[in-house]
Amino acid sequence: MLRLGLTGGIGAGKSEVSRLLTGYGAVLIDSDRIARDVVAPGTPGLAAVVAEFGPEVLTGSGALDRPKLGGVVFGDQDRLRALNAIVHPLVRARSAELEAAAGPESIVVHDVPLLVENGMSALYDLVVVVDASPETQLDRLVRLRGMTASQARERMAAQATREERRSAADLLIDNDGPLADLEPQVQEVWRELTARAAARSRAGRAAEE
Repeated sequence: MLRLGLTGGIGAGKSEVSRLLTGYGAVLIDSDRIARDVVAPGTPGLAAVVAEFGPEVLTGSGALDRPKLGGVVFGDQDRLRALNAIVHPLVRARSAELEAAAGPESIVVHDVPLLVENGMSALYDLVVVVDASPETQLDRLVRLRGMTASQARERMAAQATREERRSAADLLIDNDGPLADLEPQVQEVWRELTARAAARSRAGRAAEE
């Protein structure tokens, strides 16, 4: 198994890279999706969040009110740490279950938005960073996601810098241009990943002989 950590700043295009890699045969483990699943209604995760933050972080239907919770933790490091202490262990446990089910020959892509911010590079065999300039990120967030420029800049400022992400990369994908320029780069990354996975498999078999 080859374990890949995929990350990138908000608006850099990481989700499109995930989609392409999955199409080539990668097993995707999406930490954002798992983070939503572990606090779905009826889960122990949601019960723990309510115990910590109060029932006011629920919607009328009993689901987690993400904007309201975000308003509580955004800008308050103590409250953010309290939330992370609940959610992160649940995400790690579920990710481990999914990875174990993938099979020993798989290329497993962990889509982790805050990989650099949380110092997680050492958890993976390789780190792939999807890179875009701050100007491109801002344009996409405003034009495609409907954020105001101020909202977009706040989100970007809360993440690692471009330089910090680039310094963590074993492989870098430049997504500063049009979508047509992205797929050839992802294909090249996939060739690199399959070559490394095959070499690792051969080394493992040799060690067993």
